[in-house]
Amino acid sequence: SYYVGVTNDIDRRLAEHNDGLHKKAYTYNRRPVVLKYCEHFQYMNDAILWEKQLKGWSRRKKEALFNDDWQAIKKLAQCQNSTDHQNRGKE
Repeated sequence: SYYVGVTNDIDRRLAEHNDGLHKKAYTYNRRPVVLKYCEHFQYMNDAILWEKQLKGWSRRKKEALFNDDWQAIKKLAQCQNSTDHQNRGKE
């Protein structure tokens, strides 16, 4: 699984996750935690908005982000429902 979070000190936060101080924490049974992606923001509110967006992404979309594959992200963001206006008549 991929954990998404916000911090003002990435080294401290990674250490906290890997030290397993909180048995009820999401990452406790998923250690060791490995950093796959990090983005820096000037304003905390922007970081929180980005975090919320990433939490809603699929596993495949997050993996495309790790690989800096914005073409795949765009494709994965497109609606795939057969009822979507772009997919009508393709059956």
